[in-house]
Amino acid sequence: MNKAEQIPNQVRIPWGTAVSISWTGLKRRLFRSLITISGVVLAIAFLSYMTINEAVLGALVQINDPALNASLQQHGVDVFTAGSVDPMLRLLIGLALLTSTVGILNAMLMSVTERIKEIGTLKCLGASDPFIVKAYLIESTMQGGVGSLVGVTAGSLVAIAVSLFNYHGHVFSAFPWGPVGRDMAAAFCCGIVITVVAAIAPAWTAARKQPVDALRIDE
Repeated sequence: MNKAEQIPNQVRIPWGTAVSISWTGLKRRLFRSLITISGVVLAIAFLSYMTINEAVLGALVQINDPALNASLQQHGVDVFTAGSVDPMLRLLIGLALLTSTVGILNAMLMSVTERIKEIGTLKCLGASDPFIVKAYLIESTMQGGVGSLVGVTAGSLVAIAVSLFNYHGHVFSAFPWGPVGRDMAAAFCCGIVITVVAAIAPAWTAARKQPVDALRIDE
């Protein structure tokens, strides 16, 4: 195909349109979106629980109260290493995040399969490859944001509730607001990152679909 026969450059579609299309896609496939979000919630809730629990335990150890230390040891806490995440725990957190990433990747690939004709129609209407990628990444960011917010909230509340149940008022007297806030922010960002990373390959797959081939598929 020579230059004269090439299709003209496709128009650039505004971000607002991409967000609108992504939001519509989420609502139309609510059940699949909830499955994706649930994977993020579980992984981030686990991450938040483990990191915040360790931060609280480390703060309690710093009080250096004999009675409190005895209570910590009764609950299986090593007062000499509390507050630091051991290698095995890091491995468990990594596996949880990896499992969540694979689940999100699978859900997004299935979404591409279900929307082949929709993608073809969008490209025939002038959507460029970058726009298709943008729409999928926006969609995954929305899912990651909601899942991360719910996961961080759930994991934090459970970690604080368990600490209060075991150590009562000591938790309030030495609550590590700074570290806990950083852990919550890190977990939230981590949830969005793994969701977006998992969506890159499906987004690129969607963008590479040729309009003619996509419209030929029977749904």
